[in-house]
Amino acid sequence: MANQHHLNLLSSGKTLWNKWRREHADVQALEPDLHGADLHGADLQGIDLHGADLSEANLQEADLRETDLREADLRNANLQSANLSNANLLKAHLHRADLRGASLCRTNLKEADFSKADLRGADLDGAILSKAKFDEANLSRVDLSGANLNKANLRGSVRTETRAGIALQTLRSSTGSEQTTNFA
Repeated sequence: MANQHHLNLLSSGKTLWNKWRREHADVQALEPDLHGADLHGADLQGIDLHGADLSEANLQEADLRETDLREADLRNANLQSANLSNANLLKAHLHRADLRGASLCRTNLKEADFSKADLRGADLDGAILSKAKFDEANLSRVDLSGANLNKANLRGSVRTETRAGIALQTLRSSTGSEQTTNFA
């Protein structure tokens, strides 16, 4: 269950929330507990949620553009149709998350764990997916055009009708060179 104090702070708006996060940056015990919170359709654009526990939270249709979600726990979260464009999800935990129809354009998803996540119809155009893990994830109808999949682990994922190629994908390495990788 989410911490009511944290929910109240979040409801107060971006300015107060981010100020509270800055003032308590050195206190590990104050990582936000928003486990199971109902944030359906919430405007969370630009909010500092790094390290937050958002497991099992309802973030369906939430505006999470430019949000800091580094190392956030989003396991089993409902992110259907959420807008995560330009967000930072470095090392985020998205195991079993529902990301159907979500927009993750130009999002930093380096080393994120999408194991068993449902990304059907998600837009990952221009996303950085270096070293991301997609074990048993559903990538049907996902737009990967322009995505950086360097060293991403797509083994065991379902990739039916994935835009940007089903069997062959051109990857950009960190040095800018291109390599072709067979995901079949």
